[in-house]
Amino acid sequence: MKIVGLTGGIATGKSTISQYLLTKNIPVIDCDLIARQVVEKDTIGLQQLIAAFGEEILTDSKELNRAKLGNIIFNHQEKRQLVNQIVHPLIDVEMKKQIENYQLMNKQLVVLDIPLLFEENYQTWCDEVLVVYIPTKLQLTRLMQRNQLSQEEAKSRIHSQMPIDEKKLLANRVVDNSQSLEKTYQQVDKWLLENTL
Repeated sequence: MKIVGLTGGIATGKSTISQYLLTKNIPVIDCDLIARQVVEKDTIGLQQLIAAFGEEILTDSKELNRAKLGNIIFNHQEKRQLVNQIVHPLIDVEMKKQIENYQLMNKQLVVLDIPLLFEENYQTWCDEVLVVYIPTKLQLTRLMQRNQLSQEEAKSRIHSQMPIDEKKLLANRVVDNSQSLEKTYQQVDKWLLENTL
């Protein structure tokens, strides 16, 4: 089974590609979804976060208040690292479990949808890495429109990740998403044809 990492920068269109692959019956393991699941109410992940940061990170219904936790870790590298030390092993276990399930189903290709693939060194899990790319100026415009952000807020979010041009250099394959969706899908279809014979 071939394991392919799918990544890109914020607002480059990675989710669009991920959804398109699902319509083509390609298994996609969504790392963001897993990251949310491992800290849901009554999970070990949430219990560990409470032990580290206290109950002030909870909502009234005892669920994780992501905004509060985000405010705590945003400008504190050591606290962010602590969250990562708690959450990442749990994410890894679940991703491995899902990969094994797809192997048992004899799938020949599985895609790992991981926003911070290079930043978190997940390329070591992959046989190939696909990067969804758009120029930084377009990325800034799309992010401002999509999330209703000021230019400064959008720049701050973009700069919190590895630059998209750097990710592009590390990719085995680049999907240019700066034009029409049709052209983007054509690139994905060509790649799929090469990988699902």
